[in-house]
Amino acid sequence: MAQGNRPRVAAEASGAPSRYVFVLLENFSLLSFSAAVECLRIANRMAGKTLYSWAVAGEEGDMITCSAGSRFQADMALEELGRDDTVLICGGSDIQGATTKRLLNWVRREARRGLRMGGLCTASYVLARAGLLDGKRATIHWENHDSFAEEFEEVELTKSVFTLDGNRMTTAGGTSSIDLMLKLIADEHGEKLANSVADQLIYSSIRTDQDTQRLSVPTRIGVRHPKLSQVIQMMENNIEEPISPSILAKEVGMSTRQLERLFRRYLSRSPKRYYMELRLQKARNLLMQTDMTVINVALACGFASPSHFSKCYRAHYNTTPYRERGAQSARLSV
Repeated sequence: MAQGNRPRVAAEASGAPSRYVFVLLENFSLLSFSAAVECLRIANRMAGKTLYSWAVAGEEGDMITCSAGSRFQADMALEELGRDDTVLICGGSDIQGATTKRLLNWVRREARRGLRMGGLCTASYVLARAGLLDGKRATIHWENHDSFAEEFEEVELTKSVFTLDGNRMTTAGGTSSIDLMLKLIADEHGEKLANSVADQLIYSSIRTDQDTQRLSVPTRIGVRHPKLSQVIQMMENNIEEPISPSILAKEVGMSTRQLERLFRRYLSRSPKRYYMELRLQKARNLLMQTDMTVINVALACGFASPSHFSKCYRAHYNTTPYRERGAQSARLSV
């Protein structure tokens, strides 16, 4: 449609444009950032006026590299912002390494001035490290969920695609930035404008903060057997204190032998083997993303002794937990 003939959508609120400051961390997720900015751009376009403005900030005020390797020029360094600005910190891979003392000091200072602050993708970690999520609901990318929960017990961690709690916002990453921004646009300028932005994005299923970020168990494993899905859900919810196959079978109304056959038929492994793989997967996440000792990682994943944990880890990943952590540290130092 030609620019002059494009229908406009009336915004329900008026006043000065709202400014968003996107703080890009090294190795930030390009999708999380670009999805949020596009929502603001399209909202302006559909309203036919400037409802939103934005700026890009970096710790040094120069170039920042995203996780895909592309580089972006910052508009500013970490400086004092306007009291009505909204800060959205954009995280990605190696969020611990990107969370510097300077960044934390700046985040705390701006928060004390009353600014609304959010973390996209893994940047919830930054807000939590700064103490801004204590006693609040938050979310983070599912891959970082276990390590976050271990480190920040005072945060009410959810598995939602995004959360809003007072003047703190967090998203799970990827396209969840769209859901958050559509919610903010709807709150500030009405559902009609938010829906028009979604239409422009070809985004036909808008999610709320009640929607979870991961695919359902049946979709994830490619099997739609209700009892099998129920057992796997129980396994995922009980990693630190594993449940025996006999109790799992009893919970879904079948015998242990029937449960064994079910797992062999659909997943080509025993329930015990599948459960072990879930526990080792969580252990690897904790080793790669936290400073927890190997002993504490073992205990958090249901292993009674470090030696048994190391033996199982090596059999599955062909390396020991200690070497895994050493290799990760070497990669990050390059």
